Amino acid sequence: MYKLLVRQILFLLDAETAHHFTFSLIRFLAKIGFSSIFKNFYSINDKRLEREVFGLKFKNPVGLAAGFDKDAKLFNEFSDFGFGFVEIGTLTPKPQEGNKKPRLFRLIEDQAIINRMGFNNAGVFDAVERLKKKHRVLVGGNIGKNKVTPNHEAVKDYLICMDALFDYVDYFAVNVSSPNTPGLRELQDKEPLTALLKELKKENKKNALKKEVKEKPILLKIAPDLTDSQLLDIIDIVNNTAIDGVIATNTTIAREGLKSDLMFTEERGGLSGKPIGNRSTAVIRFLAEKSNKAFPIIGVGGIHSAEDAIEKLEAGADLVQLYTGFIYEGPSLVKRINKSILKKL
Repeated sequence: MYKLLVRQILFLLDAETAHHFTFSLIRFLAKIGFSSIFKNFYSINDKRLEREVFGLKFKNPVGLAAGFDKDAKLFNEFSDFGFGFVEIGTLTPKPQEGNKKPRLFRLIEDQAIINRMGFNNAGVFDAVERLKKKHRVLVGGNIGKNKVTPNHEAVKDYLICMDALFDYVDYFAVNVSSPNTPGLRELQDKEPLTALLKELKKENKKNALKKEVKEKPILLKIAPDLTDSQLLDIIDIVNNTAIDGVIATNTTIAREGLKSDLMFTEERGGLSGKPIGNRSTAVIRFLAEKSNKAFPIIGVGGIHSAEDAIEKLEAGADLVQLYTGFIYEGPSLVKRINKSILKKL
C-alpha cells in the first residue's frame, strides 16, 4: 500500500513539502481516530522485544531517528507506527530557520537523501510546551547549538537545551556531527568534545540532585566520516567522561559509488540512506570490538530492510533507528524488523 500508492503520491512533491504534508496527514488521521488502527496494524506487543539499555526499558529496539520530528510535534503519533522510542530534535536554544531552500533532495536511484537543513527548529522552549503532555513512548532529546553561537561558547547552548528538556525527555543525544552547521564537526575533536561532555555530565548531575531523580542518560552522536584514530579517541572520551553511549552514525559528506544524476549527488549536505549502510555498520563493529562493548550503541544509517537492522544488531548495536529507510519503505518496515528479531529469537 505505502510503496504502491502513498510513496508515489508523496514523491510527486518536493521532499520538504512532502514532509510537511505527511505531518499534516498524520495529525489529521490521529484526530479522527486512526491512531488505534495504526497501532493494531503496525505495533507488535511482545515482551521478548523489550530491551533495557542505559537504565531505560524500551518496548522494542526500533526507534525513529532525530531530524524527522524536529520540533516534537508528533512523537506520540509515531509510537502508533510501532516505534519503541522517538528521538526529537535537533533542538537549539533560539529558533532558527536553517539553511536556504531547497535543502532536501531525494536520490531515488540510490534510495538516499541529501539534506542541508541546518538545524531548522522553533527552539527548545517551543518544543517543551508539547513535550509536557503525557508520553506514550520513550523520547530522546537531540540537542545542538545555534548557528550564530561560536564554538568557544557552544557549551552554553547545549546546557540551555539540557536544562529546558531535563523534565521532559528520557535521554539526551549530543549532536556535534551534523555537516550542515559551519564548524560544528570541529567539536568532535578530543579536547573540545571532552570539555563539552564533562560540563553536560555536571549539569545533568546537578539537575538530578535538585529534582531528586535519576540522572538522564547522555549519548554522543558521531559522524561516519571519522578515521579509526578518531574513533579510538571517541572510545577514550566516552570512557573518560562516563557518558552512557554512542549513536552511530549521522549523515556523511562522502559521495562514493552513487548512481543518481550529478545534479543531485553534487548537492552540499549530509547523505543518508542505503549508501551509508555499510560504513555505519563498520563504525558500530569497530566501536563494539575496540571498546570490548564497554558502552551501548544505537545503530543508525542505511536501514532499509529487516536484514539491515539485524546486521547492525549483530555488529554490536543495542538499538537501531530509522530515518531514510522509513521514508522509502514506509511504516511496515518497523513491523518487519521486529518480526525478524522475534524470528531469530
